[in-house]
Amino acid sequence: MWDDARQMNALAATLAVIALIGVAVAAVVWVVRQPVFELREVVIVSPLERADAAHLETVIRDDLAGTLFTMDLARARSALRQVPWVRDVGLRRQWPHRLEVSVDEYEPFARWNDAALISARGEVFAARTVDDLPLFEGPDGAAADMLTRYRAWRNDLQPLGLSIREIRMTPRGGWRLKAVGASGPLTMELGRDEPDERLARFVAAHARTLGALARAGTRVDTVDLRYRNGFAARIPAFREKSAKPAA
Repeated sequence: MWDDARQMNALAATLAVIALIGVAVAAVVWVVRQPVFELREVVIVSPLERADAAHLETVIRDDLAGTLFTMDLARARSALRQVPWVRDVGLRRQWPHRLEVSVDEYEPFARWNDAALISARGEVFAARTVDDLPLFEGPDGAAADMLTRYRAWRNDLQPLGLSIREIRMTPRGGWRLKAVGASGPLTMELGRDEPDERLARFVAAHARTLGALARAGTRVDTVDLRYRNGFAARIPAFREKSAKPAA
């Protein structure tokens, strides 16, 4: 090969191209790291309802390192998602040194086990709120299923003037509801088997049972729907009369 001028010329040309590419890459890397391309302006373009703007700005200042070209957007998004109420983040570079941040916030729907919140999409997230929200209690991973049940049962009970304030799912799959109506709070034990059917039977019989008692001035605070052909009701004001002591 060393005696072949054509091959030597081809090799020399190849090496020259490789060298030029290396120089070009080094030049580009050097250029994009220059201070002229540093991020000088970060703008939150979406209105914030719950997320703390000051917290976001702190994270942006501490974690969004690099220039317009070298910043790690994936790392930046991950850092911003740790801010309470932030569900997702969109980042958009704007030439020459501006970064636009759009924030998608969680929409709270219920409290979760007194330690977190559930979004309207069934997502569990950590945040604090003073909003009056229903309470969900259940095992890990059950939030989405409980949200679906809640929405269905809320619609079933709405015609009765009952609003669900608490819904509980036991580790074995049993269900308990606590609702509030004109007559006060009402606890409903649905159990584990066929809870939809049991609640439907209660709704169908309400007018001639609890509804009739309410119209007569008698309040029921608990109903146990875990019966095949009916349900049991507890009347808190009811007391058995004790026998009079013998003379």
